[in-house]
Amino acid sequence: MSKLLSPAGAKVLFMGNEAIARGALEAGISVAAGYPGTPSSEVIERLAGVAQERKLYVEWSVNEKVALEVAAAASFAGLRSICVMKQNGVNVASDFLLHLTASGTRGGLVLVTCEDPGALSSVNEGESRYFARMLEIPLLEPSNFQEAKDLTKWAFELSEAIGNVVMLRSVTRMSHASGNVICGKLPVKTREAKFDYDGSVMDSQTGPMISTPVVAKHALHQKKLKDVEALFEKSPFNKYVGPAKPQLLIITSSACFLYASEALSMLNLQKRVGILNLSCTLPLPPKLLKKYLRLTNKIMIVEEVLPFLEETVKVLAAGMFAQIGGKTFYGKIDETLPSFGELNPDIVAGALTKIFKIKRKSLPVAYTKELQKAAAIVPAREMTFCAGCPHRASFWNISNAIALDGREGFVCGDIGCYAMAALFPATGYYTTPTLHSMGSGTGLASGFAKLDVFGMNKPILAVCGDSTFYHAVIPALINAQHNRADITFVVMDNAGTAMTGFQPHPGLPTSALKEVVPAVEIAAICKAIGAKVIISDPFDLAATSKILTTFMAEKGSVKVLILRQACALSPEKKGKKIFDVKVNEDLCMGDSCGCNRLCTRIFRCPALTWDRIKKKAAVDEVICAGCGVCYSICPQKAITKTEAASK
Repeated sequence: MSKLLSPAGAKVLFMGNEAIARGALEAGISVAAGYPGTPSSEVIERLAGVAQERKLYVEWSVNEKVALEVAAAASFAGLRSICVMKQNGVNVASDFLLHLTASGTRGGLVLVTCEDPGALSSVNEGESRYFARMLEIPLLEPSNFQEAKDLTKWAFELSEAIGNVVMLRSVTRMSHASGNVICGKLPVKTREAKFDYDGSVMDSQTGPMISTPVVAKHALHQKKLKDVEALFEKSPFNKYVGPAKPQLLIITSSACFLYASEALSMLNLQKRVGILNLSCTLPLPPKLLKKYLRLTNKIMIVEEVLPFLEETVKVLAAGMFAQIGGKTFYGKIDETLPSFGELNPDIVAGALTKIFKIKRKSLPVAYTKELQKAAAIVPAREMTFCAGCPHRASFWNISNAIALDGREGFVCGDIGCYAMAALFPATGYYTTPTLHSMGSGTGLASGFAKLDVFGMNKPILAVCGDSTFYHAVIPALINAQHNRADITFVVMDNAGTAMTGFQPHPGLPTSALKEVVPAVEIAAICKAIGAKVIISDPFDLAATSKILTTFMAEKGSVKVLILRQACALSPEKKGKKIFDVKVNEDLCMGDSCGCNRLCTRIFRCPALTWDRIKKKAAVDEVICAGCGVCYSICPQKAITKTEAASK
């Protein structure tokens, strides 16, 4: 049995995302939808794992906007539903989200956004909290793992109380860390789906669910937000810890509460500093704030990433000036804390030492020297594609084909493992000089291709992965075809959403619930819009290079090359080798070869190493995935391949 179904009263070690999933189960959800993206993916994965036992419908949707629409349909039918995504996904979902908050909801609907301060697994550390402010919806931020479960459950009750979406925000250190959680009861009864739409347009429970420009409806929405404010005033999720008369008040939320608490402990300031931990951060409860702002004249706001909470607190404090007097605020605006990257206890402690003008006990000199010695002997590790990754072969093909073409063509990049193609030499040989949002590579290529009348006469290529193709590329590809954009479009199909854990997508014959479903072929879609399509194996360097060279030479149309080879770490391929690869030391010329160590210096597969004693290349058989591509690049044929027994 999944630990997600542990009995009431059980103390279970849950990852933050698992605690959120458990809270959704205790709330009695019927539907869960999302799009995979670190650090959010585990919520949907864990719910899918118990879908049969709990009679849930769970899906990985084609993108975040569609996921929210699927969850909203369940809400309109009176069911409770959850929609999960990372911070970038809220941008994708925002078009429908803007309309949804105007129409309102019925069954509880919670939008979970798991954000990534420090951009640990993202191309940015974007903020979703500002969407909550713009759309005037409640924002909840759990500060520990028990709260992650309890606050999620309460979020559904809050959603139904106001008839609208509630946003619950987690961060990487909350989503992916673990802690003990005491489980509550799992409901026995399930709701029946029923969609009524014969009532008044002003009645979101019986009328049509439409986002109308009726001002009265907006006024009703704002009144409900005032009701939320009253609830937040008494919420047990907002807590104060510390002395009755602190010298400094820290106002914080989310994982930053843990950072602040540890920083106070490090500096022994618990008797001098109080912490107001707010888990209900929009709308902020003004009476509660006034109570604690009166305690001291010095306030520090600790939050990730931008000064969202700080701005809101300052606005409220300005309006309370007559009652609370002037305050000195410390935070991100005055640069006491940075407005970028993750926070941690050390950063918060550093800020506190400046405010209190105290010295922090430093590490012993001898210990620091030993650390420096250890750091000096640790080998540098660079970001790189895995051994046997088909993307390395794909970009090797693309880079060489562009060089052979001789017209200085370039590739518009996209988001995924293959985003590393912007780097050199470990990955993609500086192949992609543009990198933005999912699908934007194809849209940019479509635009670049129309600049020939302004003197841009270079081959334009675009790349994307298979999951990204369904998520955001299709409209851009149609645009390119319709406007006769001369582009070579490369789909690197590695058979799953590899970067976030091999979740299925519409190109695969399986769903999040492990059901057999129809696969929607990438090639068929491309052919249906009139594009020329060829499928190739990126490991076949000769064939792939020839196709790319031909495509770049052809004029006036969209050419699609699908490079199909499963990820080396995919469940169906992991641990299996196509070839056994070795280096024939008698043939390897090492530094004497005219290739200038092409295999280890340029191609740089992690499985290819340089034996400093023998001055020859070698293969690390432990990590070699047996793709055999290095055999094709060695000019001396010193690298050999034989069919593997584990194939």
